[in-house]
Amino acid sequence: MSTDPHALLEQVRGLDHTARRVLGHLLQRRPVARDPNAAFDEKLTLGQRAADRMAAFGGSWTFVILFLVLMAGWIAVNAASRRPVDPFPFILLNLALSCLAALQAPVIMMSQNRLSAKDRSDAQHDYEVNLKAELEVAALHLKLDELRERQWGELLELQRRQLQLLEELAQRS
Repeated sequence: MSTDPHALLEQVRGLDHTARRVLGHLLQRRPVARDPNAAFDEKLTLGQRAADRMAAFGGSWTFVILFLVLMAGWIAVNAASRRPVDPFPFILLNLALSCLAALQAPVIMMSQNRLSAKDRSDAQHDYEVNLKAELEVAALHLKLDELRERQWGELLELQRRQLQLLEELAQRS
């Protein structure tokens, strides 16, 4: 690793935006960790929140059971009535089901796309946290290496002085 400031500056310029941001957090001793869910949820519009709620309800057992009960009720009422609103083969019911499917599918897809974006955001956040942790561990290794080198230097100096004292004692005897 170069200690030349110009070379170091060029290396930093060569980093991507994320790595530079993490390096800035590292140098300023600021945490990278944040709640990505809260940050993502703050950006949602009213329509996106509504789509997520509709998708959550449309993919639930409550919806399935409620829908089955409504369909069975519709069929029972129209089959038992003398003047049914929707006689067999229940074309109006088929139209309602088609409209529901036509509306429900895009809403669920919008919600799934948003969840994919959220997953990408979570993965990016995980990468940033892992990168900072890796840099912190590398910095700790450097500090430990420097400490060990300094201690070795002190030990060598102490040993040199002890050898001098031993030589002086040997010369006196």
